[in-house]
Amino acid sequence: MGNSKTQPKKEKNHINDQTTGADLLLNALIDEGVKVIFGYPGGAVLPIYDALLRSPIRHILPRHEQGAVHAADAYARVSGEVGVCLATSGPGATNMVTGIANAYMDSIPIVVLTGQVNTHLLGTDCFQEVDMTGITHPITKHSYIVKDARQLPRIIKEAFYIARTGRPGPVVIDIPRDVQAAAHIEPESTELNLKSYKFFTKGNAGQIAEAARALADCERPVLYAGGGVNNPEAGEILREVVEKANIPVVTTLMGIGSLPSKHPNFLGMVGMHGTSTANYAVTDCDLLIAVGVRFDDRVTSGLGHKFATKARVIHIDIDPAEIGKVVRAHIPIVGDARFILKELNQKLTPPDVQPWWEQIKNWQEERHQRLQNRQDNTTLTPQAILKTLSEKADSEAIIATDVGQHQMWAAQMYPISSPRQFITSGGLGTMGFGLPASIGAQVARPEAQVFLITGDGSLQMTIQEIATMVQCHLPIKIILLDNGVLGMVRQLQKFLNNERYSQIQLQANPDFVKIAEAYHILGIRVTQLDEVGPAIDQAINCDGPVIVDFVISEEEDVIPMVPPGKEITEMMGR
Repeated sequence: MGNSKTQPKKEKNHINDQTTGADLLLNALIDEGVKVIFGYPGGAVLPIYDALLRSPIRHILPRHEQGAVHAADAYARVSGEVGVCLATSGPGATNMVTGIANAYMDSIPIVVLTGQVNTHLLGTDCFQEVDMTGITHPITKHSYIVKDARQLPRIIKEAFYIARTGRPGPVVIDIPRDVQAAAHIEPESTELNLKSYKFFTKGNAGQIAEAARALADCERPVLYAGGGVNNPEAGEILREVVEKANIPVVTTLMGIGSLPSKHPNFLGMVGMHGTSTANYAVTDCDLLIAVGVRFDDRVTSGLGHKFATKARVIHIDIDPAEIGKVVRAHIPIVGDARFILKELNQKLTPPDVQPWWEQIKNWQEERHQRLQNRQDNTTLTPQAILKTLSEKADSEAIIATDVGQHQMWAAQMYPISSPRQFITSGGLGTMGFGLPASIGAQVARPEAQVFLITGDGSLQMTIQEIATMVQCHLPIKIILLDNGVLGMVRQLQKFLNNERYSQIQLQANPDFVKIAEAYHILGIRVTQLDEVGPAIDQAINCDGPVIVDFVISEEEDVIPMVPPGKEITEMMGR
């Protein structure tokens, strides 16, 4: 008689013939809900790529490993899931370092898989060997090197748990080639046992009650929202708090979308390129409720001791290391913003803020008048381009940006209606992020309109990813603000170096319309204001990728601007 014991059946989306470490790895990823991997093959990951032929996981092939990690990063931002990317050992792995640092700075959950040389060669400086766990230690939540294939399912489970919980962030798993190729593996238990990994979810009830009392007693409150609250669940409860207490709201760059831009309580972004209203309100408030922010120098000008000096500060953050790091918190609350805001909402008594709103509306009217006086209805300006784009695009269209002047114009001008809609590199400020990020965003939301707002400097950092976009049939629309210079560097040299311009001219720029044609996609050049609307219509109506090259003046500046080391009310060009 045969063996009466029946083996447990694998789900149909698993690799049934589980024979290698690579198969174990991919099945463990499937168990974590992974549907897509952004990766680039090489010798040290051949077993994984062979196993992918047997796996239902979709693979996206970028043209550079940095593109893979930025795409995984944006996939995570848009989907709310953990992004996954894969590269071979040596230069393949090190090409991902910038993207890992970018995700770390912006608290984005990704799992980075890297190939490694065979275990018996570790430490011998053999071909394409680098210490990837050592290199990435300062820019990850955790990193692993797997020396026993039996540990793969447990390590994958731990990595995803670490990446997505607490303050999210990247985890690196370095896997030697022989571990991937190991055959007939009996995996170890996948039970989580992370005794040293702790994070806080619910805030201290006493501190929340004190925060509610402070809000009830104040006269000039401001709620300051960052990336830690920019998700649908937290955004919904934040809006309830804001509307119940009628609190004005400012955001960081990463917080854009936590409250709709057109909400009457939204004052705009605060800080270096923030609105004058937001900067004045933060400076003059008597209570600052900081939620999911880290008081970075783009907001405080590095002057934590001179930031919001009239205010009691309530600081809500899931990472206790951020509390009091830059600005003293009078009421510190450590925990998940969703739960803390919900409890605060239950306890709060709305303050009397009518006189405060009258002051804010005066600042808003002054700002509106200045903008009207500066309005140019004859010249092709970035403001006119973005205004027209916002009128013609879907209200829920995903906006990805690169880094530079175009990023700040988008942050200032483009109305964002919901969380996970504005995708940008905040903490690291990575030029070249935008194009692969738009790819990750479109893969995450194939039904959505996706626009990349970029500049001619940033686009050329990762321009090869146009091929990825075309190969994957992703209908991304590239809005190129083309001024022929490194615009933000030029602006800094203009204001801070007395117009001594050094190495900012991009005189050998290609013809971007011909670049589009070389990739077999539509390219449109716009040089006049009356061409903007028709060009955007044509791009939106095209069922494939498009590059719209808007040729703008290098004299356009992002204003207002707070010079480094100045207080946020000392704005140039406000």
